[in-house]
Amino acid sequence: MARKDPYNSYNFRVEIGGIVRAGFRECSGLDTSQDPIDYREGTDVGNVAARNTARKLPGMTKFSNITLKWGMSDDKDLWEWRKKVTEGKVQRVSGSIILLDDVGEEKARWNFFEGWPSKWTGPSFNATGNEIAIETLEIVHEGLTRA
Repeated sequence: MARKDPYNSYNFRVEIGGIVRAGFRECSGLDTSQDPIDYREGTDVGNVAARNTARKLPGMTKFSNITLKWGMSDDKDLWEWRKKVTEGKVQRVSGSIILLDDVGEEKARWNFFEGWPSKWTGPSFNATGNEIAIETLEIVHEGLTRA
């Protein structure tokens, strides 16, 4: 049986509304969760071993915001998308986060649906620093799948 090494996390690309975006420094928030709901009926004897225990039912599915960070440049497309939301013109789009292997081939894809930018954060400036100016965008969405 051949050994399969895990993929590196540094080689990825982002597609937003069918447009491929390169040059992102970081992407996070690819997660989903459900809060359990405790439920018990008055006549429910429950588990014989634990008669006074409530049942655990799955609650609503929740998705975390996708956070993108990138080095600031002259490209203002993501800023303009966020600006439309602040003007009351929410433009919902679907997109993908794609994990690539070392030769650039797609190995995993996470698709999000009905996303829109809920927060933009500009770079921090420091006259004595030597860092790249980083912008951050949070995208809320209504679903996440893995292809």
